[in-house]
Amino acid sequence: MRISKTCAEQLYSADVFAISPPPLNRPDQFATRDGLHGAERTLAMAALAIGVGLAGLDTAIVNTALPGIAASLGATPAASVWIVSVYQLAMIATMLPFAALGEIVGYRKVSIGGLILFTAASLACAAAWSLPSLVAARLLQGLGASAVMGVNTALLRAIWPASLMGRGMGSNAMIVATGFAVGPTAASLILSVSSWPWLFAVNLPLGLVGIVLALRYLPATRLASYPFDFRTALYNAGAFGLLVLAMGEGAHTAPARVIALELAAAMVFFVLLLRRQRGHPAPMLPVDLFRLPLFSLSVLTAVCTFAAQSLAFVSLPFYFEHVLGRSPVETGFLITPWAVMVGIMAPIAGRLSDRYQPGLLGGAGLLALAVGLLSLLLMPPQASSLAICWRMALCGLGFGFFQAPNLKAIMSSAPVERAGGASGIVATARLAGQAGGAALVALCFTLAGSGGTAWALGLGAASAALASIASFARLAVQKT
Repeated sequence: MRISKTCAEQLYSADVFAISPPPLNRPDQFATRDGLHGAERTLAMAALAIGVGLAGLDTAIVNTALPGIAASLGATPAASVWIVSVYQLAMIATMLPFAALGEIVGYRKVSIGGLILFTAASLACAAAWSLPSLVAARLLQGLGASAVMGVNTALLRAIWPASLMGRGMGSNAMIVATGFAVGPTAASLILSVSSWPWLFAVNLPLGLVGIVLALRYLPATRLASYPFDFRTALYNAGAFGLLVLAMGEGAHTAPARVIALELAAAMVFFVLLLRRQRGHPAPMLPVDLFRLPLFSLSVLTAVCTFAAQSLAFVSLPFYFEHVLGRSPVETGFLITPWAVMVGIMAPIAGRLSDRYQPGLLGGAGLLALAVGLLSLLLMPPQASSLAICWRMALCGLGFGFFQAPNLKAIMSSAPVERAGGASGIVATARLAGQAGGAALVALCFTLAGSGGTAWALGLGAASAALASIASFARLAVQKT
């Protein structure tokens, strides 16, 4: 059944969603049917790489510099975690709406708008004079990063021909890994010669170059004819945003009535969201995919793994500096082996996943991650840099072994026509795990003070072990 744009608008105004997928606009409204070629593809990928790289780099830089930022602004370690949490909150609340908006107004416009907002917010972060002002600027920065990341995969499909799509996805994975690998080292180098505001100021020239390249080379894409559902987007943002906010408030031991009210409001928004999108052929939150056991276990594995990663990356800077007595510059270099090993192991694990079950590869890798986190927790205060680095490398090896096989399991377990919804859940699972991990770090600091770093590493090891169990459980599911 074909529905005209006018008809779709009438259905939308009447709050009717049980419709067939709408037709796309004319083919001449997008740049190419088979990707870009030559220099255009290279420059378009450069624009995309800057946006994605900055979003990942900024997370790694801030994690590493968090103790120094907290000391400079006179904030407690627990309160300073909001600098990380609010960034993740903004992303998890808006990732799915931005992806849906891209289908309607064009992925190119959403990506460029996100990069402009991210760059402007970076300037605001550099100029922040207090913890509240920095947190507010980080909220805007998270919105910009969410817009960029929410349409990233869709733009890859427009940039690369179908025959080279695997190469395009691999290039994107390496960009993300490189951002995390460079982050700690970049933070150390910047802090060794200047103050923390320059951690955000370095985004400005890169962001401006990315905006110029994006305006010139990012391709237009076909547009869906149905209107954007602002009410569904609002429900989605309210549900995920309030849930993450309640987690953060709980970590900071806010009054129980406040936390209960936020959780109740989040549940109301979830109910409204599910009712609103009922019967829609492409719901913003694709809960129907969780009926697939392999899909559900893979998402559970992702949430627990990224929670373990967040517990480690947020707490380790405090652990290295306050417990082991390392300097901020040393801390950045000590974290780097984890990210470097992720970048090395991710493509290797991707190739192995063509021969071995993702459940087996992921389970083994996550077991190594759990062992690595435990070894960091039990490490003596007099440990050498080499002793720290091999433990960090073990964690990175395990984490890198998980990523590509788990992504393949999620995407292959969903029907081909639901790849967009599955991709959205991948990003949401990652952000949910990271936000939950950051909230747990704050709770550990609140309850145990300086001893919270050890608690966080212990929780990280437990979360990685749970993820390993969930990953191995997929082997039984695949046999049935």
